[in-house]
Amino acid sequence: MAPPKPVAGNTQHKIFTSFTKLHVFLYRLTGGAVGGTMSGAPILLLEMIGHKSGKKRTIPLIHLETDRGHAIVASYGGADAHPAWYKNLKANPEVTIQVKSERKQVRADDASPERKAELWPRLVEIYADYDLYKKRTDREIPVVEMVPR
Repeated sequence: MAPPKPVAGNTQHKIFTSFTKLHVFLYRLTGGAVGGTMSGAPILLLEMIGHKSGKKRTIPLIHLETDRGHAIVASYGGADAHPAWYKNLKANPEVTIQVKSERKQVRADDASPERKAELWPRLVEIYADYDLYKKRTDREIPVVEMVPR
């Protein structure tokens, strides 16, 4: 299921936002000992600037460590629109990630079709629902590689 869309007064969205803030807080507090995995998949914190608000945003995301850095998937649960965080990365690809207790400055760029084909099976191996999300939408789900600066 896709995360709830941000609608003013939407209780489900408020709960999701509160859970995300708690997740980020606990991850930072414990260096990823709490919140560092979800369903066995590794989690990182992605810090970026909101493309509309200009405010700093942080979100926990499943990631794959690669030979170049880290890869994340803009699946949004198979929704027909890209997640807001992906739009933030397109507007400002220079971001910070935190993997466990290590913070890194990275550049986030879409993986080429060839690179995505290489990474996709590995991403599905750590989180099988990505294949389900791919079936839910006609949208091309981006894989984003984050390479240290």
